[in-house]
Amino acid sequence: MKKLRTFLTIFFALLTFITFAQDNNLIMYIGTYTEGGNSKGIYTYHFNQENGIFELLSSATAANPSFVTLSPDGKHLYAVSEYNDGRQGAYSFDVSEDKVQLSHPVFLPTAPKEYLPRAGADPCHIVSDGKYVITANYTGGDISVFSLDAAGRLQTEVQHISFVGKTPERVAHIHCIIPTPDKKYILATDLGNNRVYRFHYNNKTHKNSEVLTAQRVAYEVSDGQGPRHLTFSKDGRFAYLINELGGECVVLSYCKGKLKEVQRIMADEGGGRGSADIHISPDGRFLYTSHRLKKDGIAIFAIDPEKGTLSKIGYQHTGIHPRNFGITPNGKYLLVACRDDNKIQVFERNEATGEMTETAQAIEVDRPTCIVFGKSN
Repeated sequence: MKKLRTFLTIFFALLTFITFAQDNNLIMYIGTYTEGGNSKGIYTYHFNQENGIFELLSSATAANPSFVTLSPDGKHLYAVSEYNDGRQGAYSFDVSEDKVQLSHPVFLPTAPKEYLPRAGADPCHIVSDGKYVITANYTGGDISVFSLDAAGRLQTEVQHISFVGKTPERVAHIHCIIPTPDKKYILATDLGNNRVYRFHYNNKTHKNSEVLTAQRVAYEVSDGQGPRHLTFSKDGRFAYLINELGGECVVLSYCKGKLKEVQRIMADEGGGRGSADIHISPDGRFLYTSHRLKKDGIAIFAIDPEKGTLSKIGYQHTGIHPRNFGITPNGKYLLVACRDDNKIQVFERNEATGEMTETAQAIEVDRPTCIVFGKSN
């Protein structure tokens, strides 16, 4: 009997360990620039969010897939193809059941032939709700909306929205699109015109109906700020905007499609005019922004849970050109895609203070630009 109890104790301990390890084993998808380097396209890794151990699993060939995103069910990966010479477009990949391989790629250009050649140029951001895929096209100064078939693969472009400058000297540069927490609206940042646009999102629209309607300016920043990326607080009451050129982070209250400025606080410490990405820790307590070109690094802020305001608590130096970064779902690690250092730095987060410590791990990837986490089976 004693031997049986010992066996059962060991067995259940081992079972718990295996389950725990599986729960913490993530699939990490990495987008890259293939031009000017040796990258094949998109890379898939195992990443253990408890101990930081990683393993290369596979790669998928794609041209300049600088930004990637997963479908809500994790069965499809979508990527931009960032060009401005007619090769630009968007990809869809099927994700294998074991999350290792990306297969059955579909590529579509970001503008039909009747549009001007620059339309859809340099798609740099992509989102999907499982029914539509939307790309923000930087140089084109426009947005492309694609439908998806029942298998989740890209179909034709169903809507194309172009923007014009506030003055003849201004050129629109759409950098980010993001759904609001209530899923009723889509927000788009225009770095060239210093605006955030809002659209009604009609994701249940019928054939030949417009997906994005009722365009309006939801927020206008000061000239020269250059709004780049947006993220929302965990409770959906606040939006946080990082301005690429001015280096400020803006706190905006959000209610029923309306944005109202609450706070502006400097994030960039180098004056490089290259602020890039913005994310909130999974527990909602800390906000992080990345900065390039001078004093490359990550700014760290504490979030007031009631007011939504920010207090700067630190600045962590990183490798060269931290264009994008990701935080593991458990909040333990923050990974930075250092494009010009050809590596992804792995930092461990202090979940109590929000501060970061560089680990000995570094993932060598040629020209990495985007990190997305998915769960492993």
